[in-house]
Amino acid sequence: MAKGRSGMICSMCGSPDSAANPVVGIFDGLNLCTSCISFIDNARDEQLKKKTKGKSQKESGSSIPKPKEIKDFLDKYVIGQEDAKKYLSVAVYNHYKRINQPEDDDVDIEKSNIILVGPTGTGKTLLAKTIARLLDVPFTIVDATVLTEAGYVGEDIESLLTRLLQTCDYDVEKAERGIVFIDEIDKIARKSDNPSITRDVSGEGVQQGLLKLLEGSVVLVPPNGGRKHPEQKMIAVNTKNILFICGGAFDGIERKIASRLNTHVVGYGHDESGRKKKRENLMKYVLPMDLKSYGLIPEIIGRLPILTSLDPLDRDALRRILTEPKNSIIGQYKKLFKLDGVELNFTEDALDMIVDKAIEYKLGARGLRSIVETIMVDSMFEVPSSSEKVFTIDAGYVQQQLEQAHFEKTAIKD
Repeated sequence: MAKGRSGMICSMCGSPDSAANPVVGIFDGLNLCTSCISFIDNARDEQLKKKTKGKSQKESGSSIPKPKEIKDFLDKYVIGQEDAKKYLSVAVYNHYKRINQPEDDDVDIEKSNIILVGPTGTGKTLLAKTIARLLDVPFTIVDATVLTEAGYVGEDIESLLTRLLQTCDYDVEKAERGIVFIDEIDKIARKSDNPSITRDVSGEGVQQGLLKLLEGSVVLVPPNGGRKHPEQKMIAVNTKNILFICGGAFDGIERKIASRLNTHVVGYGHDESGRKKKRENLMKYVLPMDLKSYGLIPEIIGRLPILTSLDPLDRDALRRILTEPKNSIIGQYKKLFKLDGVELNFTEDALDMIVDKAIEYKLGARGLRSIVETIMVDSMFEVPSSSEKVFTIDAGYVQQQLEQAHFEKTAIKD
């Protein structure tokens, strides 16, 4: 074998000393080239990383907040929905205990994905966002309405994981411990039980594609989304430890629940007030069979074992949402005015009128924001340029602004 500049040869790979790959004498009898030194350094770093990861995972088990602590945190941001918060707290706590389970444990705890059922504006997305904020894990929201089967116009199912990777700068290890919230899950319900000559590419087809993600498998994800560049390198993501939370309004499912419960009681002696109350909040009686009759396939229902419903927001809950949460709607506008050196005040009758309008328009909590924004637009335009230091909004001002924005005419027309 030819010798290089100094006559030294790498003891590991046999390469001669050269300008491109110098050989260094470590000690008598051991010479290593820079390529082999780099290889050894990388192998050592990889081993240390694995040991540190195992240690940090065990230590992080004790840092996971307990279910009561999770619920207490949710209480600061979400008003009401006690049952949903309890279910979510337990599910998330158990999920992260499962992730930190020792690898040599002979009991394999299965993943428990969650499905939230409730009218629009009741806090489904807010609950998922708040939990992700508490746990400081990668979190993404995906709208199921844009998903289609592979090869059709729309987003591929793998785009769910592409978005999760983007939130953590393509750190696969971090993404594999994240949370994905799939909104509008009811919009991919099977369109009909009758077979058709046309494919249901945005309904049952998407549900079939979601199965492998929900149950936990290694999925090849295109880093830029879509399959338009088949030559691009795919990223392998294991969904075993990704928690999926699905939410949907399931508009009209109450009829299926009422049919199952047979709430139309005939005869004397029945409790009319109790029956009326049951009709008002049928969502709380939702069962997996109702989701099946709505159009979700049995396989996907089985992979969403935790089913909980959110209550419709009553007047008291809407009133509390306006002012009580840590980032309440009124609090946000007060902060905006405070940044301009103006103190913003709302009278009690003004707050009551805002809540009454939200109930009248049946817009839920989102309606509160829409109504307050409509009321505030003129004052937010004029007050920063004025010399006022205190600005008070009363019921008269609320009524005037709503009439000016044609809210009243819209409500009559609807």
